[in-house]
Amino acid sequence: MLMSNGVNILVLAAGNGSRMKSNTPKVLHNVAGKKMIDWVLDAVEPLSNRKPITIVGVGAERVEEHVGTRSEFVLQSEQLGTGHAVQQAQDKLSQSTGVTLIMSGDTPLFRPETLLEFIEAHEKSNHAVTVLTAIADDPTGYGRIVRADDETVIKIVEQKDASITERRILEINTGVYIFDNQLLFNSLAQVKNNNVQGEYYLPDTLDILRQAGQQIGAYTLQNFTESLGVNDRVALSVANQVMHERINHQLMLDGVELIDPAHTYIDADVVIGRDTVIEGGVTILGHTIIGRDNVITQGTRISDSIIGDENVITASHLEETTLANGVTVGPFAHLRPQANLKNNVHVGNFVEVKQATLADNTKAGHLTYIGNATVGSDVNIGAGTIFVNYDGVHKFSTTVGDRAFIGSNTKIVAPVTIESEAITAAGSTITENVPGHAMAIARARQINKENFWDHMPHK
Repeated sequence: MLMSNGVNILVLAAGNGSRMKSNTPKVLHNVAGKKMIDWVLDAVEPLSNRKPITIVGVGAERVEEHVGTRSEFVLQSEQLGTGHAVQQAQDKLSQSTGVTLIMSGDTPLFRPETLLEFIEAHEKSNHAVTVLTAIADDPTGYGRIVRADDETVIKIVEQKDASITERRILEINTGVYIFDNQLLFNSLAQVKNNNVQGEYYLPDTLDILRQAGQQIGAYTLQNFTESLGVNDRVALSVANQVMHERINHQLMLDGVELIDPAHTYIDADVVIGRDTVIEGGVTILGHTIIGRDNVITQGTRISDSIIGDENVITASHLEETTLANGVTVGPFAHLRPQANLKNNVHVGNFVEVKQATLADNTKAGHLTYIGNATVGSDVNIGAGTIFVNYDGVHKFSTTVGDRAFIGSNTKIVAPVTIESEAITAAGSTITENVPGHAMAIARARQINKENFWDHMPHK
């Protein structure tokens, strides 16, 4: 029984990607914080209520594990060309009377709006297949689109096979097609592999269809950069640049102030509130959420963190960190996973915080390590303080109460509790609990040797 008309989507992701020179499957390389295959699936999912079909091959298990339930999968066990790859989906699509969109998993820059316009243009035509094309300033290396006087496509000619005249053509093949599904598989059955590579090429179906009296159409992209594919690390860097430009452009339109957007690297899933100011040389990664009216200076790197409002982060690294409001961080602070800084906390230069909560108005100005700790509000932590939380086998926790004063160069050996409004004397090594309102002094007594200078041997 034939299926109702609709859009089938094939994503070709079986290639080796040898030019990437990587152990990672090509489609699993990152562009602006997301895998290339995710960008492609994001672009095609709004186009149809049918789940995409991804053709996998090299690294199939890793690709399938990453994509999960977003797609169905078909295995191309031997990489014998794009035509052969599409043929692997015939069992799933042979009964469909709709249209089939085919695109590569290494083209992360296509927008859903562009692909929707492409599909609609095809459906308004009488074409058996429509090719998505683009106008390139430098078409070297691309297949050229040769059109007839009525604008239908006569053929796609590869660079190595093109005549001098054909090489002057600026319209190139993007590798994206939409076929009448039944004609697709009928023509694929006639494709031969009598070429240098011994492969079955999908573009050969166009000539087969044309000779059978079918019309071949083309739809031209308005923005060439959407068509950029990634075959090596150079192209990957270009894709990252284009995507970061898009992300930054939208953030600025939404009210975020980027001082030097060309040198600001913000991942796709990052959310930033209006009136936040971000200097150049800042990297913001993962699922970070940043509120309004923050200032983030050059040299800062933030990943998977939640930042509230009106904070100042100066040349510091934050990972899996939570800041409330009015917090100041840095310069050169390192906030590690599960660092949780409440309102108006100050963490200064060369302070490291890990798996610790600092309550409102607490300050650690400089040269301090705070790990596995719960610190109350209005606590002052002096320079050179170390929360000694690790005995080489286990981690232990420290609790510091509200308004405690930790003297400079204090070593707090966990597990220990310093109660509210307690004081530790500078230079102390605290190994026992300190009651509230008490001062703990744990250091060797000073001894002065009178007239010692007089007994020194002098030259």
